[in-house]
Amino acid sequence: MSEFTVNEMQEMQRVLQDKYKDKWEPICPETGKNKLLWMIGEIGEVIDIVKKNGDDKALHDAKLRKDLVEEMADVLMYYNDVMLCYGISSDELKDIYKEKFETNMKRW
Repeated sequence: MSEFTVNEMQEMQRVLQDKYKDKWEPICPETGKNKLLWMIGEIGEVIDIVKKNGDDKALHDAKLRKDLVEEMADVLMYYNDVMLCYGISSDELKDIYKEKFETNMKRW
């Protein structure tokens, strides 16, 4: 099974954004804030699923788990839209992520 990369997600978002360019806000810095707000809404939906159903059910109930993963996918879609709005590449994210990881490894 191959890994699902940030580059693949971003390309899928580009295709999706192109398909709905006449209906959706454009991918640009001016709409980045709105994409962040939509992402926060989707994070709330993830939280609601776990909060209302509990951890065990989120782990073992097939339908609920599908709903949970679907909402997580929505979060990632908006996350990638935000990256596209601000021109953040997967390489840039990787470099900063590694730096942050190293900082956190030395934190306590």
